[in-house]
Amino acid sequence: MGFIKEFKEFAMKGNVMDMAVGVIIGGAFGKIVSSLVSDIIMPLISVATGGVSFVDLFVNLSDDTKYKTLEEATEAGASVFAYGQFIQNILDFLIIAFCIFLMIKAMNKLKKEKPAEPEAPKGPTQEELLAEIRDLLKTK
Repeated sequence: MGFIKEFKEFAMKGNVMDMAVGVIIGGAFGKIVSSLVSDIIMPLISVATGGVSFVDLFVNLSDDTKYKTLEEATEAGASVFAYGQFIQNILDFLIIAFCIFLMIKAMNKLKKEKPAEPEAPKGPTQEELLAEIRDLLKTK
């Protein structure tokens, strides 16, 4: 019974719940950015490079047969070095990392800065107090 209670306390802590929300939002955000890259950015890059699709970039390692697309090569059972998808994934990562950087930067600007704590009133120094005590003792 103690194990279940301990687990419940752990699972309901703020940090765990915040992390769960972050993972869920991160998954959804990743899908949005992946769609941005594959559906908007990559077609624009393809137009700029004369119709080259990064996903279809590959090197046929098995024979001298020429295949137009990666799909054709894999259907034919050819061994291929498919570096195009790797380039696509690198672009996805860079864009996601840049978006997260911008998000964190914006969140840091929105954070309220803590007001500066007022300085403690400066009282007499130890030497001044000792001098006062000495003067009081002299007068007695």
